[in-house]
Amino acid sequence: MDLKLAFTDKEITPWSGMVFMKKLLDQAGILTKIQSFGLPGQGSNRGYDPIQLITCFMVSVWCGANRFEHLEVGRFDEVLRKIFGFKTMAGHKAYQRYFSKFSLATNQQVFSALSQWFFSQVKLDNYTLDVDSTVCTRYGNQQGAKRGYNPTKPGRNSHHPLLAFVDECKMVANFWLRSGDAYTTNNFLSFLEDTLHRMQGKHISLLRADSGFYSKSIFDYLEEKSIKYIIVARHYSTIQRKVAGLKNWWNLGDGLQITETTYQSDTWEAPRRLVVVRQQIQKRPKATGKQLKLFAEQGIYQNYRYSCYITNVDLSAQMVWNMYRGRADCENRIKEIKADFGFDNFNMQDFAATEAALNFVVVAYNIMSLFKQAVLKSDKLHHLKTLRYKIFAIGGYITKSGSQKILNLSLAMKRRKWIEGIWTESQNFNWPFAPS
Repeated sequence: MDLKLAFTDKEITPWSGMVFMKKLLDQAGILTKIQSFGLPGQGSNRGYDPIQLITCFMVSVWCGANRFEHLEVGRFDEVLRKIFGFKTMAGHKAYQRYFSKFSLATNQQVFSALSQWFFSQVKLDNYTLDVDSTVCTRYGNQQGAKRGYNPTKPGRNSHHPLLAFVDECKMVANFWLRSGDAYTTNNFLSFLEDTLHRMQGKHISLLRADSGFYSKSIFDYLEEKSIKYIIVARHYSTIQRKVAGLKNWWNLGDGLQITETTYQSDTWEAPRRLVVVRQQIQKRPKATGKQLKLFAEQGIYQNYRYSCYITNVDLSAQMVWNMYRGRADCENRIKEIKADFGFDNFNMQDFAATEAALNFVVVAYNIMSLFKQAVLKSDKLHHLKTLRYKIFAIGGYITKSGSQKILNLSLAMKRRKWIEGIWTESQNFNWPFAPS
């Protein structure tokens, strides 16, 4: 087919679906609240309003930006500018200059207050808290970017942040940026104390963590706070010997067995409950867990992978194991926030500025989770990359009828009813919000 090139002056956007996020932001009052939490001001009258920069930053992330240069995605989009009511749109360096105004103290003040308010609106009193650390590889000499544990890029500089997730509503409860040489449990008790402060008025029904958080100080802290926990035990030689001596295994399925006992480390004042799961490698080749390397030469132990859990939960061993398995979704959340929200890539020379930018990525993540559950109300929580093409990437243009502005969407007839439903739900959103 022979095509010719032609042009139009009509202002058209590929991101008309962002109007739903605009409605949600207005109805939820999130931006108004952020403004009241002591944001750094601009030093010049020519500077962009901080709320505009924060809004445009999150909108750009929702549209697919995963580094500062990509924030230009909406700069010349006149329809997007009109949807959000801005006179002009900032270039990517304006965001970097603004985030550089944040200090560590400002980050703590702003994002702690925002989290407190946000989760106070969520109608949820008992929740499951999943904690984990992750590695963000850096390719420069940014503050805090140091050599440490980095499984994907050994030897590279990195940051090693901590995150806490609320499982029930699929949101981030807390985030701290740390230097790349920080051990998993470095500052963890302070992080957990801050998380509890941010979740004031809420009760932790269960805390789940992997073996990186296996520590007497953590067990003692959680027990002092009367918090139930399930934490993966490290395969120290003393635990391997304990497991090797276990005899009373219960069959849960083909090649899957479970048992429990008590275990007391030399540094503990009292024994703690130990739940052990073993899976036969031949029948379950993708089984998680580790082999008992201390007994590598003994054939029976080579046939199994073992998973051990320290817990104070008063339920059956099988229920303890099933409850911990739900933590796998935490790993999926980390993958999503990295792949879809650019969590790995928004970094600057200044440590506090990087932490501020990533905190706003977390805010964008939580608002999107709110949209999925309170507006879409779908049983399946699609990742952002799916929603971009199903909802947000809709061509459109604005017309006027008298004083009324009309956003015209380019949609096939069969999709219009569904989109009208999303429009209605985003307009009718009200706190308190009860997760589905």
